[in-house]
Amino acid sequence: MSPQIDAVILAGGMARRMGGNDKGLVELNDQPMIKHAIDRIKPQVKQILINANRNQNRYAEFGYPVLSDEDSGYLGPLAGMITAMGQTQADYLLVVPCDCPLLPTDLVQRMLAAITAEDAEMAVASDGKREQPVVLLMKPALRGSMKAFLDAGERKIDFWYAKHHCVVCDFSDQPNAFVNVNTPEQKQQLSEAIAH
Repeated sequence: MSPQIDAVILAGGMARRMGGNDKGLVELNDQPMIKHAIDRIKPQVKQILINANRNQNRYAEFGYPVLSDEDSGYLGPLAGMITAMGQTQADYLLVVPCDCPLLPTDLVQRMLAAITAEDAEMAVASDGKREQPVVLLMKPALRGSMKAFLDAGERKIDFWYAKHHCVVCDFSDQPNAFVNVNTPEQKQQLSEAIAH
């Protein structure tokens, strides 16, 4: 029997480089950015969760559960992850950011294969040049470890990965899959690239 996989789309940040605009709701080619992410991962998972700390009603319009960080201090992506880990019964949780509209359509398949091959606890994606720390597949049972990490005042996601058997999943054959949008200029460049 194949494992059950849920996903959380992280849209809980403050988007300082986007002028404070809620990145998941910023339009890219006539669709909110989060809709691009939803369309890419929906066929790959059983359930989608959205982590958002503002505009929850707007995010709820996409038809998926919206979760706010358990800790309201904008503690970064780990806060959204730990919240989602507590809300899923799945064997694995896929984590993706709301501002990556070109996510691989075989993301889950390849990451699960990497975990299985290495008997790992999690897999983090790489574009061939660098790891993508908020694109990962992990076991929700790691929630206790993450809670202890956060309770100790730690916030650096890579340091938490280092405490576990984490395998890097290579997507160098899709180098643009993890292009994300942090500034209005990047949004314009990506919009033009998608249009061509």
